[in-house]
Amino acid sequence: MDVLRDPRGHEVIARHLPGLVRSSILHTLHGYPVGLVLETEAGVAHDADARGRILAEITAIPRDVGVPRPAPERWVAPSPDYEERGSTPGSARAEWNDVVPAFSRFELRLEGPSHGNPFVDVALTAQVSGPDGTVTVPGFYDGGGRFRLRFMPDKQGEHVFVTSSNAISLDGISGSFLVSEAEVGMHGPVRVADTFHFAYADGLRFRPIGTTAYAWTHQGSEVEQRTLEALAAAPFTKVRMCVFPKSYLFNENEPELYPFEGSPAAGFDFSRPAPAYWAHLEERIDQLAGLGIEADLILFHGYDRWGFATMDPVADDRYVAYAVARLGAFANVWWSLANEYDLLFTKGTDDWERLAEVIRHNDPYGHLLSIHNCRAFFDHSRSWVTHASIQRQDIYKTAEMTTEWRERWGKPVVIDECAYEGNIDQGWGNITGQELTRRFWEGAVRGGYVGHGETYVHPDDVLWWSKGGDLRGTSPARISFLREILEAGPEVLEPNPLDWDVPRAGIDGEYYLYYFGFAQPTYRRFLLDPSVTYTVDVIDTWNMTITRLDGTYSGRFRIPLPGIQYLAVRLQAIRSSAQPS
Repeated sequence: MDVLRDPRGHEVIARHLPGLVRSSILHTLHGYPVGLVLETEAGVAHDADARGRILAEITAIPRDVGVPRPAPERWVAPSPDYEERGSTPGSARAEWNDVVPAFSRFELRLEGPSHGNPFVDVALTAQVSGPDGTVTVPGFYDGGGRFRLRFMPDKQGEHVFVTSSNAISLDGISGSFLVSEAEVGMHGPVRVADTFHFAYADGLRFRPIGTTAYAWTHQGSEVEQRTLEALAAAPFTKVRMCVFPKSYLFNENEPELYPFEGSPAAGFDFSRPAPAYWAHLEERIDQLAGLGIEADLILFHGYDRWGFATMDPVADDRYVAYAVARLGAFANVWWSLANEYDLLFTKGTDDWERLAEVIRHNDPYGHLLSIHNCRAFFDHSRSWVTHASIQRQDIYKTAEMTTEWRERWGKPVVIDECAYEGNIDQGWGNITGQELTRRFWEGAVRGGYVGHGETYVHPDDVLWWSKGGDLRGTSPARISFLREILEAGPEVLEPNPLDWDVPRAGIDGEYYLYYFGFAQPTYRRFLLDPSVTYTVDVIDTWNMTITRLDGTYSGRFRIPLPGIQYLAVRLQAIRSSAQPS
């Protein structure tokens, strides 16, 4: 379906078969010849003449001239004449918090002008100064003459602010606030630590145990509440989720709210974000924070029937800047520039570079920033990419490649999409819970972080991977068991290879974790430093049992194993001051 990459080809198909270009299964047709697609498309499958006319128009598109594109919106800087020159500087009514705990949100609320289109006509920032220096913080318009400016402090002490704006009444407003000690459970944004791992801003280690629920915030209160209840009982510490709604397999319902003013029938005004939509998203992000879960926000994706995936560069930049201004002060936010960036056919590397710079310019907190592939890997070595967000390229191998990817990019490897536990017809959505659990373990002992998803057929098309709802698979309980194993071990799990046939992680002379995956050994020989004595635990990762073998072990030894798949073995050194547990 390369025809659809060309706007002229897209116009031909859209004119003759508008239902096809809006189809939720359109992405499943990419890679098939256009003739075959037409022969099997309901509208023209039995009309050879119609198919012939469509193909003739496509064939007539010249290939040796540049692709014509509509003229993009022209960026216009906010005018200093937005308000009359006689207006009083800083006269807008202002409210703010006098005391703010570290890593929570300071918010400056302003009642300002509303004529014209303040979303684009008004620029608002503030210089915020505290113990660590001064940063520039973006503000945003929230409709109804209300402006907001949010700041997430990370240091205790006195802070002062002063606003800057082309709107005279919003310019030069100043004040101060005190940042107090962080509340219990507030650790700040997650950042990269020790090259391949993560920690909160206060230094506490963070282990991403992710899941995907792309469109869960677009399903209405009943399903969304069930999603939150399921997450509260699940082991996950990160959720991949889209800012925009999604149109794809099992995603044919219309959302209740849209990110911009307008409607599917009348079209959307990309210069006017819809405040109610964004307030709803903020509420859900805060609820995730209450559960200790990071919101990995996907800013762009190609599964779209509303035009959000094909906005021009000015609209894209404005949207991203608005999202960062509204959401950047939420401590539990990660930025994912795109899900399957290579399916957004109108965007190229230059666009992603520009959009990444928009984020970095407007985000003074340095939130994590990634971009996710479908087929071709993005160049994760680029300076703005904080960690590699991976979708498998090989049908079978995924987590097995973790160590290689770490070496390639020198960054944390988060396999956000290794295929999903489920039973749909798509190969990415019908692996077993055992296989997903195996991939989690493989990734962990190889020094990476694997993500979960579920795609079990549901009579109402409420599949976790997209809509959330209820977790129905067998892997979450086993992932929770793995989380307990990891949390009982070293702060981070580094690959520690030794034998050719089994991956191992740990710390030399202190802790080793072996994972046997598909293998089903009845015994295993070990050869380690004879000066260190170990306890040995045999872990059944599927039945979730830990069996401590009798005695202690050192040097060259052999242990019995039950001859089943999905076994792990844990060795923990015994120190002179400690007794075996």
